[in-house]
Amino acid sequence: MASAISLPMLRFAVDPVLQTKEDSDYVVTDKKIADITNEPVRVDFAFEQKDGWYKSNVTNTAWVFKDENGKIVALSPVCTHLGCMVDWNTNKKHPEQFYCPCHDGLYKKDGTNVEGTPPTRPLDVYPYKEVDGYLALGKAKPRGEA
Repeated sequence: MASAISLPMLRFAVDPVLQTKEDSDYVVTDKKIADITNEPVRVDFAFEQKDGWYKSNVTNTAWVFKDENGKIVALSPVCTHLGCMVDWNTNKKHPEQFYCPCHDGLYKKDGTNVEGTPPTRPLDVYPYKEVDGYLALGKAKPRGEA
């Protein structure tokens, strides 16, 4: 009798975890691959996040550009020091760098941290792929894991 009562409650708690995930790990942005240049631009993208049985809409940001070899680079804007947001080319003392205003953190264009500033590691990178001519981004990962 007790199992008959507890089984529906157990299924309610476990069911969202056991459901197969049909969504891709990549989110298609509104940025066309052909429009990406060597100048970093902010690309915002939204997706539905599912945590168990709770769904929420999330907006993320990436700094996207092509490096000197024409390869796409997609960097997380989250400073690796304390999680503030970095911006491109906004500090007049340090042009052409990503700047974190919270503690004067600096990153080179490729996302590597500038020695002597608070960040101790590079910006995280987004894995990417092309989907019908548009940029699709995966989950940001520390450099070397993406």
